[in-house]
Amino acid sequence: MEKVIIEVRINEYASRNRNANVPFSPAEICEEALQCWRAGASIVHYHARDPQTGAPSANAQIYADTARRIRDKSDLLVMPTLGAWTLPSPEARMSHIVEMAKEPATRPDFAPIDMGTSNVDVFDRRTGRFMTDDVVYMNTTNTLSYFARTIREAGVRPVAVLWNVSAIRVTNAFVEAGLFEPPVYAEVVLTEGGLFAGHPGTVRGLESMVDFMPANFEWSVMCAGGNLFPLVGAAVERGGHIAIGLGDYPYGEFGTPRNGELVERVALMARQVGREVATPKEARRILGVS
Repeated sequence: MEKVIIEVRINEYASRNRNANVPFSPAEICEEALQCWRAGASIVHYHARDPQTGAPSANAQIYADTARRIRDKSDLLVMPTLGAWTLPSPEARMSHIVEMAKEPATRPDFAPIDMGTSNVDVFDRRTGRFMTDDVVYMNTTNTLSYFARTIREAGVRPVAVLWNVSAIRVTNAFVEAGLFEPPVYAEVVLTEGGLFAGHPGTVRGLESMVDFMPANFEWSVMCAGGNLFPLVGAAVERGGHIAIGLGDYPYGEFGTPRNGELVERVALMARQVGREVATPKEARRILGVS
């Protein structure tokens, strides 16, 4: 069985209200990424944030500055996000990836594509109401095809982000259509905390995805809005990889941990069940990244 790849999801759109260690600026993201690299991470996924306020940013220079800093001091594989529903067009959502790819020092190794359309309203169980009732993460097949082609033309590897079994089937069709090249790096998104777009953050929720996973997919699992640690053993045992970080959940169970502490725990758990952790060089080989 291959070694376990650990991806750190370092900040996403998380605030500092529940964990003050969420990094915002390029320097902060780089510092966190280096700690995670030393602890066993081989991929860093990040969102550009306003360095002062933490507000989501689409600034290509912030994205590039972050990538350059990480590359200067490590061999981590770099995966900035695509712009989500907050941006007006597919072209705008891709613009920073295209810009970053013009320079080898900032060209991403990966760019993630959410392989379907989802309702992303959050239900508040304390009040018994949805916090919003009209937020749709829109990804038409035409948009997904544009993303896949543009990412590959930029010399970047697309990552399939899978919120449900339908997304697995669409991704497999993209392989057949030549839009994705095996081995596909696929990320299973489980959801908790009132977000219902993904399967539940349970072993059963994970298994219902893995049962449909093609053999030429290298898959990892994350849990947006919930603690991933109860699933780490199950994922590792089934040959999967792990994507974890303060971007998805603050991990108050451990106080106010940093991303590196989460990576360190995952690495220990993987080794305890007999799977060593992949270095960035080994992750490149496993995922077919040049």
